[in-house]
Amino acid sequence: MLDAGEIACAAPPVAGQVQPASLDLRLGRRAYRVRASFLPGPATVAERLADFEMHSFDLGDGAVLEKGCVYLVPLMEALALADDVSAVANAKSSTGRLDLFTRLITDRAAEFDRVAQGYAGPLYAEISPRSFSVLVRPGMRLNQIRFRRGVAALDDTALRALHARERLVGGEAHISDGLAFSVDLDLPDGRVGWRAKPHTGLIDLDRINHYAAADFWEPVITTDRRIILDPGAFYILVSREAVHVPPDYAAEMAPYVAMVGEFRVHYAGFFDPGFGHAGAGGAGSRGVLEVRCHEAPFALDHGQVVGRLVYERMAERPEILYGGALGSNYQGQGLKLSKHFRTG
Repeated sequence: MLDAGEIACAAPPVAGQVQPASLDLRLGRRAYRVRASFLPGPATVAERLADFEMHSFDLGDGAVLEKGCVYLVPLMEALALADDVSAVANAKSSTGRLDLFTRLITDRAAEFDRVAQGYAGPLYAEISPRSFSVLVRPGMRLNQIRFRRGVAALDDTALRALHARERLVGGEAHISDGLAFSVDLDLPDGRVGWRAKPHTGLIDLDRINHYAAADFWEPVITTDRRIILDPGAFYILVSREAVHVPPDYAAEMAPYVAMVGEFRVHYAGFFDPGFGHAGAGGAGSRGVLEVRCHEAPFALDHGQVVGRLVYERMAERPEILYGGALGSNYQGQGLKLSKHFRTG
């Protein structure tokens, strides 16, 4: 697609930008502070931007995106898709774990993170830091895009057959409109998650394994396998199930039902081919849950179902799988913060 001009880049692609099932999208040089999140509807993003722009600035050598604000950043990539190709985007894992709400917008879009068949035009990232202010630069990759031709998702019959062959989870598989997963609130030391602190310093997204977790997070500890989610708070939790995505498939995390409770269960929610695969250094990897509680306190119990995985067929098996060969940060993971925080 890059060679054919279906994906155009303002700057040459960089190493690692092409992932096993997706393409990382890069921030451009200009950013716009907007007064509200918006969708363009029948207009272009540029046309609607005039209604919402407060000011613009150059990302240059680095600029701060402040907690609680909304920004629009044109991306370096643009599309000229074939009539039978659509696309879907999601935040990258590290973006979601920082509560850095990032969504894709296209011209004349009626919904976020979806690109219509045959779309030709620019791409934009809407970015809203929810817990931490962040320092960003041009070329940073906060979200990724996947391309689809036809219907790739497995129905429940096909998913049961795949589980019988490949063992998608270690225990019993609960399959209904996808593979159900639940939350683990019974970890050995009683520390079952992390909660973002309300007043913290700045996170430079280029600093890997740099920050002390205690400066930004407080541990969530329980002795009775239950926690109460506070409205407005952001949590990092982990799935009880060890997830396996075989090499010929990818998986997307989706809500278990329209409303399992007054909370959002993920921001990123995409698993590449080879995630948790023994041949790629995984042998089952937990799914990290990015949880934000909404209107009222909500009691979450150990083993409570909070989401489902929808598996999709790849057109071909990727040459390189998620895992060690890619230097992937989250293969074989358990309860883990983003790569910006020191592990020692």
